[in-house]
Amino acid sequence: MFLDRLISFFTSIRLTVVCLALGLVLVFWGTLAQVDLGLYKAQNEFFRSFFVYWAPKGAPWKIPVFPAGYLVGGVLVINLLASHYKRFSFSRDKAGIWMVHFGIILLLLGQLMTDVLSRETTLHLREGEAKNYSESERETELAIADVTDPDADNVIAIPQRVLMGSKVIHRRELPFTILVKSFLANSQVENHEPGATLPPAATQDIGARATVRGLPRVTEMDRRDVPSAVVELTTPRGSLGTWLVSEFVDRPQSFTLGDRVYELALRPRRYYTPFSVQLLKFRHDVYPGTDIPKNFSSRVLLQRPETGEKREVLIYMNNPLRYAGETFYQASFDPDNQGTVLQVVRNPGWLTPYLSCVLVGFGLIVQFVTHLLGFTFNRKTA
Repeated sequence: MFLDRLISFFTSIRLTVVCLALGLVLVFWGTLAQVDLGLYKAQNEFFRSFFVYWAPKGAPWKIPVFPAGYLVGGVLVINLLASHYKRFSFSRDKAGIWMVHFGIILLLLGQLMTDVLSRETTLHLREGEAKNYSESERETELAIADVTDPDADNVIAIPQRVLMGSKVIHRRELPFTILVKSFLANSQVENHEPGATLPPAATQDIGARATVRGLPRVTEMDRRDVPSAVVELTTPRGSLGTWLVSEFVDRPQSFTLGDRVYELALRPRRYYTPFSVQLLKFRHDVYPGTDIPKNFSSRVLLQRPETGEKREVLIYMNNPLRYAGETFYQASFDPDNQGTVLQVVRNPGWLTPYLSCVLVGFGLIVQFVTHLLGFTFNRKTA
């Protein structure tokens, strides 16, 4: 029967060996690929996908050529669960094996949770400045702010993945529709000079005086893409023109529609928190008589209005601030020593590797002790 063959396939020890072998090849291949692709792109193509794809240079299509991390890991988890269901019954002498296998399954699921749910952002603060958000270094968003009210702005943020995948974007909160004419994941914006071969990028504001061209995606760890987009705003009464939005544009572009005033900006994607962090003092200590760094530290004020919490915290190397599921690490600083850069990490699955190692280690000890005691008892009774 087909079902019996399917169960036999997923419970086969050969499948386990094949998955482990594929995993070894994948790790080796993906590590080598980082040289040309960079860390983040190699992670996405080899480990955060179901297949590794190949395509001729310049071709608009690609074909799967090798199973990637999600597929290998998923099949291995199914193999472990199916094998337990078919072969193992829970008993005292098998407790160690159960713990070892459960630890491995937890490790695989924990890594999947980390890939899906974790994020790394940065928080850049100048002394005296407070923020209740951190920003992504590798993802942007189109922010449309209604700034009519002088006391509060109403902001609608459209993530980069939506800009890349949609041609027409309509939000009920906005009285206009956004048409994405083009999106460049990496770009260069320059002033439009008379006689330039490239036409102005847009018809409104800065776009009418600038040109934009696409650039290859960067792969170096210390560099990042600078996206740009050209969007058209339309209403039932007609078009409001085309606009160039880019991280090269360092100020929002404003326009009026009816009695409302709006601002457009393409900015790093923001992740807001219910608390704020204010930089009170940054210190960059060096060893006396040298320029060798001794310590970097940021004294910050943590405030959470909804609970009334207000306290000072010192963040320095190897001593992060852990609060509300976020971890703030001292990462960098401004050249004038008046500002700090904190790396903000959110990883709901950070405990799973530790629990997995404890389970596997303890399971091996239990299994060893169980067989040792059994062997010793049999020798005494022989």
